[in-house]
Parts: sequence; structure tokens; C-alpha cells
Amino acid sequence: MLNPTEIKSIVSSGEGFNAEFKERLPTNLKSITEEVCAFANASGGVVLIGVDDKNIIKGVTIDNSKRSAIQNSIGEISPPLQCEFYIVDVEGNNVAVIEVPYGQNKPYVLSGAIYVRQGPNSQKLTTVEEMRNFFQQAEKIYFDEASCKEIDIKKDIPKENIDTFRFEAGLVNNTSDEQVFSNLKLISNEGYLKNGAVLFFAKEPERFFEKAVIRCVAFDGLDKRYIIDDKIMAGTLFQQYQQSMIWLKSKLNVRYDIENEGGKARKELWEIPETVFKEAVINSLAHRDYYDKGGRITIELFNDRVEITNPGGLVSSIAKNEFGKKSSSRNPLIFGLFERMRLVEQIGSGISRMRDLMKDEGLTPPEFNTDGMFTVTFRRPFDFEMWVNKWVNNLSEKQIIILKAIHENLAVKKSTLQELTDFSASAIDKNLEILKKEGLLEREGTKGGVWILHYIYPKVSE
Repeated sequence: MLNPTEIKSIVSSGEGFNAEFKERLPTNLKSITEEVCAFANASGGVVLIGVDDKNIIKGVTIDNSKRSAIQNSIGEISPPLQCEFYIVDVEGNNVAVIEVPYGQNKPYVLSGAIYVRQGPNSQKLTTVEEMRNFFQQAEKIYFDEASCKEIDIKKDIPKENIDTFRFEAGLVNNTSDEQVFSNLKLISNEGYLKNGAVLFFAKEPERFFEKAVIRCVAFDGLDKRYIIDDKIMAGTLFQQYQQSMIWLKSKLNVRYDIENEGGKARKELWEIPETVFKEAVINSLAHRDYYDKGGRITIELFNDRVEITNPGGLVSSIAKNEFGKKSSSRNPLIFGLFERMRLVEQIGSGISRMRDLMKDEGLTPPEFNTDGMFTVTFRRPFDFEMWVNKWVNNLSEKQIIILKAIHENLAVKKSTLQELTDFSASAIDKNLEILKKEGLLEREGTKGGVWILHYIYPKVSE
């Protein structure tokens, strides 16, 4: 049973993977039972009724009939789930507490549906793919939720790593480290630190998970023949993220825009927006398959592109046509900790944000390959004329004019291409087909669609 101090600590930490707040008792009690079911299908959690979404304790009044109704609603979960339900007086305000244990008999079903926890939200599984993925995960247990029996919490968890997390997560100082770990459910039922916590807080997580690192490699050229830099980024997942961003900044072109009078502030302008890489690196750390002990995350930099790859393709619960619109985490505990640090935002928004940022800068959209490994490729900006002269000099002058017009405006109309080349409509179509066959061009969408220019380096005709 939680005491008032522990409840205040949970409230100050805010909602997350293991905590859900309700300001008042909803008319539809099933909405609370859905949260309970989702917690049981994850790693357990706590529902606090009488706390608003701004982390303020408002208090709630629950009489015996309402208490009975809540317990009856929870009793509809199958198989039966034993939850603690009680009222705690917190500085004169009554808070209703529902403590949900880690479910030992997954899946837990409510009204024929399975609910799961994704970050700070609960969702209903609605497709065969989502259910298949859940059963696969439930059978082997989420990697980040499994116990790490080799680690010594007192010896292997430095205070500075906890302090860094607390600072980034905005956790109050009057909550002990032990209470923070308890609130975030980082300790298993057996008393061991969970794998996800080891990756976030251990001094050298790679001692326990050798491949849980990022390898950053820079190549001179367009292929992997000539390596000019090769570094392993180790440490906590946050440290790996920081080190990788520093490495990328050192390799990419970064200019500075002086803002305000007197040059008081300088804005860094990366050749590819910095936020794009933040999204991609965090995504790879949060969603990689840590069960794959033979692979590790790689960041590979070439003269024309940057590729970020992590073990594990698209999660089976996400259909390819829903990629970028929905999200399902392989590592909900890790994702939840990143969310606490405000390094991930709305679930499922990262892919669209990367696409929008590249588009806003006039860059080629990111390219995703989800088969086997998950890879995102970012094309670097370059001098169009130099590219054409060096790599595609087998094209005619008019074909180069067409490519340049598309390079400058992906939504350019055929009528504009006719004006620029003095070609007929049929001649434009013929030359567009040639460029498509060369692998340089494709059309996305029909009416109102755009061109996609592939900045590849085809063989030059002899």
C-alpha cells in the first residue's frame, strides 16, 4: 500500500509507462478498467484518481457504491486479476489508488479485447499483426523488462547517471533515488534491476550487453572501401545519443547564423537538420531489437548520404501501410524513460517529423528500409552542376535541364518542362521514362503528386 509521501512522489514524476492519473471518476468506468488491463499486460502500474493532468492533487469522493462498481468492473478482466484498491489522505485530499501488479498470466482480456501500454498511453489491439506481436513479446518477455541478475546496484550504478536522468526528466530533489526507481518500476518482482534500467543507469552497460552500443563509421567515397573514422559509442543510452550527435556534428557541414543585435546568440545550421538526427538516433536506441546479440546500431557517413541502421525491422504489429502513422515499441520501458527525459514526443510522430524537416529544407525525403534491419537514409545536399558533370554526363542537355528543374521544384509541372526544353508533351514523357529507367527519377502520386529525384551515381556510359 502506497503512503502519502510515495503518492506525492509519483504525482511529481507525472504520468508515464507505469502511472495514469484521473482527475475524477469517469461516468464510464470501463475506461479505468482498460488502463488496469493495459498495465497488467505490460509491467504493472498505478492508477491515481483525484489527480489532474497538470500533476496537481485535487482529491476525489468515492462512496461504497462507486467503490463496489469499480471493483466489479475490474472483475470483468479475464483471467482474474488481483488489484489493490484503497483511499489515501494526502494533505487533506482523498486520492483513490489502484495498484496493478505485473501480470503473470498474459494476455489479460477485457470484453474480448487486449489492451497494452505504449509509453504514457494505453491502446487497444485491433489487428491480427498487433496481437501476433503481443503474443510473441509476452512469450519471451520484453527485453527491457527482463531481470539483469549480474549487476550490483550499489556498485554498478553511479550517482551521476541517476542525477543526469533526474535533471533531464525534471524530477524533484526531495524524492530519493530509491523512490524514483520504485516509481518507475525499474526493479523486478525478484528484486533485480531490469535490463532497461541497466542500459539507462549502469556505469558500463556494455559489460552486460556487449552489442548495446553505437558504431559510428565515416567513409571516403560512396561505398565502404575506404574508412576514415571508426568509433564505438558506449555508456548509457543517453550518453550514446550525446556522443553520436557530437560525432555527426564533427563530420557534417555546420554553419552559424548570428541572431539578434550584437551577435548575442548563434544558431547552428546543419547541412541536414540536427533534429532529424536526434529523432533517428533516439528511435534506433528505443526500438532496436536488443535480443539480437549479433548486431548493433550503426551510423555510417558517406560523401553523399548518412545511413542509420538498427537490429530489428518493422515491429510486426505495424503494417507497412501504417508505417509513420502508428507506433509500437519493442522496448516500452526504454521508450518510457526517453519520454520522461522529453527526448521523444507524441508516439508515432517521429517519422513524419523527419519527413517534414527534410522537406522544409528542400532536401530529399528520408528513405526507409524495414526489411531485416531497420535503416533510414538521409541524402546530403550537394552541388547539382558538379554532380551532373561528374556522374551523369551520359545524359542529353535537355534531360539535364529536366533533372535540374525537378531538383529545384519537386512539384514542377510537365507544362513548365515543355517551356524549358521546347519539347512537345510526348517528347517530355519519353525523356521522363528514360530518366526513370536510369533509376534517377520516379513519380509519387498521380494528380497533385510530386517527383522524387534519386541522387544516385549510375555507371557512366563508355
